[in-house]
Order: sequence, then structure tokens, then C-alpha cells
Amino acid sequence: MAKKIHGFKMIAAAAFLTFSLAACSAGGSGGGADYPNKPFVVTAPSGAGGGWDKTARSLTKVLTDTKLIEQTMTVENKPGGGGTVFLGEYVAKDSKDPYKLFVSSPPILINNLKAEGNSPYGYKDVTPLAQMTKDFGAIAVSADSKYQDLPSLLNDLKADPASITLAGGSAPGSMDHLISVLPAFKSGIDPKAVKYLSYDGGGEALAALLGNNADAIGTDVSSLGSYLKAGKIRILAVTSGERLGGDYKDIPTLKELGLDAEFTIWRGVFGPKEMTEEQIAFWDKTLKSLSENETWTKELTANDWASEYRNAADFATFLAEQEKDVQELLTALGMQK
Repeated sequence: MAKKIHGFKMIAAAAFLTFSLAACSAGGSGGGADYPNKPFVVTAPSGAGGGWDKTARSLTKVLTDTKLIEQTMTVENKPGGGGTVFLGEYVAKDSKDPYKLFVSSPPILINNLKAEGNSPYGYKDVTPLAQMTKDFGAIAVSADSKYQDLPSLLNDLKADPASITLAGGSAPGSMDHLISVLPAFKSGIDPKAVKYLSYDGGGEALAALLGNNADAIGTDVSSLGSYLKAGKIRILAVTSGERLGGDYKDIPTLKELGLDAEFTIWRGVFGPKEMTEEQIAFWDKTLKSLSENETWTKELTANDWASEYRNAADFATFLAEQEKDVQELLTALGMQK
């Protein structure tokens, strides 16, 4: 009898151990079949008020309001190094946590490819989940500028590159710099010879333009809408493949002006490197539903963003393509890694 009781205890213990391991597997990181079952943290790798911050807050707000996500979603700001500080910590500490997501844009490519101030990590060290919006670069001058069109600005740049000052709201080698010199580069002008002044954010760059401390700026077109409506600036060209609508309908693209160039300022959602196929599929379904939701469309309109949804697989393919364009520009600037 004692042997039977002992045998029963061993079987019960083994069953309990199996159950415990299964429970840990399903819920230890919250990444099992019951995913999601914990609160999410979405990081904006910047201070409050910028494009990443607005994207993260809009994304979490609409996901929550539409009940596409029932778990609590919190936004955290982690500024530093144009996203490089956050990305280093994220890859080191959160590569297995599917409840910690973040938003990013072209700097995740640029910072990984440039020589100075670079990050050893890029999009291949995380999981691209979806592109949600698209914006484009623009070259703008003040309303009283002598430059009525981009060709006249480029002609002066060709004649004497040092005589023209271009400005942007990011460091040399960063996104605004690449947008600023893109037309010159595609016109055969050595981008290294172009004078570029970097400011701490697009607002300061615009102030420099309006204060006659710069001849032109390169920045994202969505940040220029209010200045264009107020008659304070003139936009000479945009980096989209086709003309934009609304207030921007009369602005030519670089391609219309004979320059074979485009630059998309996408914003997307990323997760940790070690996500399961099931977790990626969950976000494919959820973020696609978000992209088709009327509340999200209204949020895009309020922020002057255009909708552009790409699922995880298509987003990764697109990033590989844009990486080549960024590498080409950085190489021309002598700033490649």
C-alpha cells in the first residue's frame, strides 16, 4: 500500500511539474498562445512633441479607443542620440519582450550606416511590424526669397556651392541633411561642398530661414503646412513620386524637375528581434485593421500625415530598398561607415 501511495505521489508531482512548465511557457513573458495578456509599452525614442512622440501617442490612443487592443498601452519617451541611445538599450535588454514596442522612421537606417554618431544596431536587429504613415521631404525658402523655383537655387549652387546656406533640424548626416542635399547630389553637385547648418529640431531651422540666417531648408513637408498657409514660406519641391494634394497640389516633385530622386519619410512600428510567428501575425492583423479604421484616418488628417500601410514582410523589403538609397547619399557626403 505504501508503495502505491508513493507511486501516486510521484505521478501527481510529475503532472504538476508538466502543468507548471506549460504555464510558464505560455505566460512567462506573456508571449504564448494567449498573447496579448499584459500591458504594452510603446517607446518614442525622442522627447515630447516630435514626430515619433506624436506617432506613438496617436497609435496607442486609436488602438485603445477602437478596442483593437484591450490591454493598457503606455507611451514612454527615451531621447538621446537621435534614437541611438534607446536602440542600444532595447536590443540589449528587451529582445525577448513582445510587450515592448517602439516607433521609428528613416533615422534607424541612417544612424546605422553613417560613420559618426552611429549606432551599431539597425532594423535587422529588431522586428519591423508595420509601416503606418508616409511623409516626404521638401525644399523650402522664405516667402521673400529671390528663389522662385528649385532650378534657380540649384544654378547658384552649381556656380558657387559655398554661397548658399541650407539648414535642417537634424545633425550632419541625418535625415534633414540628406533631404537638403538630395537635389544638389542628383544635379551633379558635390554634396560635400554644400554648406549645411544643423539646428536642434525643425522649428529652429524654420526660425533660421525666416530670420534670413539660411537660404533654404530641407525638412518634412507635413511640418511646413501652417507656414505655407500663412504665406511665410515658399516650397520649391517635394521628394514624393507624384504631386501631393490639398495645399501642396501646385508644388512640383523632384522627378518633374528632371531629377531622378524620391525620399519617403515613413513612420512605423517595431518589436523585439525574438518575436514568434504568432505574435507577428497578431500585429499584422491588428495594425491592418487600424490602417482601415475611420478613427485612424481622422488622426492622420489632423497631423497632416498620409496613410501608407505595409505589413511586416513588405515593410522589411521596403527598408532594405531605402537602405541602399541612404547608403548612396552618405557615401557621396563622405559620411558612410
